[in-house]
Amino acid sequence: MTATPRSVVLIEDDAVLGESLQQRLTLEGVETRWARSAREGEAILRRHRPSLIVCDIRLPDGNGEELLTRLMPELGGTPIIVVTAFGDVAQAVRLLRAGADDYVEKPFPAQLLIDKLASYASWVPPQAPRSDGAGWRSPAMQTLRRHLLKLARVDTTVLLGGESGAGKEVAARHLHEAGPRAAAPFMAVNCAALPADLLESQIFGHERGAFTGALDRQPGMAERAGDGTLFLDEVAELGPASQAKLLRLLQERRFTRLGGREEQKLGARIVAASNADLRARVAEGRFREDLYYRLAVVELTVPPLRQRPEDLGELAAHFLQHFASALGREEPQMGAEIFDALMAHEWPGNVRELRNRIERAMVLSEGPRLQPGDLFPERQPREAPPLSLSEARDAAEREHIRRMLTRSGNRVGDAAQLLGISRTTLWERMKRLGLKG
Repeated sequence: MTATPRSVVLIEDDAVLGESLQQRLTLEGVETRWARSAREGEAILRRHRPSLIVCDIRLPDGNGEELLTRLMPELGGTPIIVVTAFGDVAQAVRLLRAGADDYVEKPFPAQLLIDKLASYASWVPPQAPRSDGAGWRSPAMQTLRRHLLKLARVDTTVLLGGESGAGKEVAARHLHEAGPRAAAPFMAVNCAALPADLLESQIFGHERGAFTGALDRQPGMAERAGDGTLFLDEVAELGPASQAKLLRLLQERRFTRLGGREEQKLGARIVAASNADLRARVAEGRFREDLYYRLAVVELTVPPLRQRPEDLGELAAHFLQHFASALGREEPQMGAEIFDALMAHEWPGNVRELRNRIERAMVLSEGPRLQPGDLFPERQPREAPPLSLSEARDAAEREHIRRMLTRSGNRVGDAAQLLGISRTTLWERMKRLGLKG
C-alpha cells in the first residue's frame, strides 16, 4: 500500500470541526478522507495510506489512543497529529512516545491545523540539525533524533539521562535548534559546578546588595534565556533548597531574583539532564519525588558511545577536522588501523573522551597520518630499563635451572645431576633466585 500524494485521513466526530477542516484542506488541494468514528477510521486506513493522519482522542465508539497505538506498526512513518479536547498532557506524551508527531487541543481554529500541516513542508520529514559532535548514524541515535524532532514542536519538559560525556548537552541543543525557539537563546547551567548560593544567583539572578559582592543587579539564566531554552545539567546535584525553588519555577513558571520582590515570568522551555539515576535518588530521599515527575514528563536516554560504534568514524572525522582548523594545520589521514583501534576501545568517557584523545593527538602527533599510538599512547609498550650485569647473570641462571627442572620432571635431585652440582647447592640457588621446587 503506497501513500497518496498530499492526502489526509481525518478521524473526528465533531461535525462542525470535521466539515470545516475538510473544506479548508480541500481548498488547499489536499485529498481528504473524513471518518466520524474509530471503526470508520480504521476501515479507511486499512484501504489507504495517507501522507498525514489527524485523529481525535475521544470518539463515539472507542479511544483514538488505542486505535493509533494498535495501527502504528502498520502505518510505518506516516506523520500523526492527535486532537484532544481535554488538555491531557500525560495522554499526549504517551502518544508522542508511541510514535505520534504532534498534538493540538480543542477548541482551535482551522487555521492552526493548516499552519501545522504546512510546517511538515508537504510532509517531508524535517532535516536533522547540523552535526556538532553527537553522531546520528547509529540506530540508537536515529531513534533519539526522531524523538527530539517530535518533542521540538511542543513545550513539554524533557529529562535527558545518560553517562557522563555521552552528549546530553548536544542532544538538548538539537532539541532547541529543531523547534520554534531556535532563534532565541540556549542557556546552559552546570548544577554541579557551583555552590548552592551561587547556583541560585546564576539561575534566578540577584538584586544589588543581595549578598556580599552583589554590587549591581544581575539577571539570571532563566531571565536571559527569554523564550529560548534553559538547560539544567547535572540536576541531581541540586541541594534541598535549590530543588524547592526549581519545583516552584516549573509549577508556576515564575521566579524572583535573589534579594528581590518582583516576580519574573519564565518564558523559556526547561530541559534537564543527569548522569545519576534520579529514581534511585528519590528512593534514597536525596531528590524530591514531585520535582522528578515535573522534570521527567518525557525522559530520554542518550546511549553511551560503546553502544553505537557506527558513530565512531563520523565523530572522529568531525573532531579531526575541527581541531585541524583550530590549530591551523593540515588534517592528518586516518587509516584502517586507526578505525580498528577506535572499535577496540571501550570508551568509558564516551564522546568527551574521544574528543580529548583527538585533540591531544592533533597537538602532539607528527606527520601526515595518525597512528594508533597517537590516540592511545598508554598502549605503547614501554622499553624496560637495562639490566645490570648481576641481574642479567641471575636471569640467565634462573632460566637455565628452570629448563633443567622441566627436563627432569621437576625432580630436584635429577636436575642437580644434569647441572653437575649437589642437591643442597641447587636448593640454595633456587631459593636465592625465587624458584619453587
